[in-house]
Amino acid sequence: QVQLVESGGGLVQAGGSLRLSCAASGRTFSSDVMAWFRQAPGKEREFVARITWSGGRISYADSVKGRFTIPRDNAKNTVYLQMNSLKPEDTAVYFCAAGSVYSALSRFYDYWGQGTRVTVSS
Repeated sequence: QVQLVESGGGLVQAGGSLRLSCAASGRTFSSDVMAWFRQAPGKEREFVARITWSGGRISYADSVKGRFTIPRDNAKNTVYLQMNSLKPEDTAVYFCAAGSVYSALSRFYDYWGQGTRVTVSS
């Protein structure tokens, strides 16, 4: 089992920045891929970014490319989502996920955090 705890959400004005954190514990060696997804009201959950613990392989959704980054701290078993130049359409609940398949599809992720809400005002 892997436990994931997110933090860092909140209210920010458009153009501002936020950093989300996802602390992993438990059998983290079994899940090499960490990802962020988000779900806006009335919409399906969508992929945001993913990274591997082992090699730092990284991918981003087109909608956040150039604005978001996904740094990791292996020593702390923590993955971050640094969000810059935020837009109102970034408003959503953001979820951290862990899995063993390098994919943008949520079904390949076995463990999920509880989510943290991000609201971007215009």
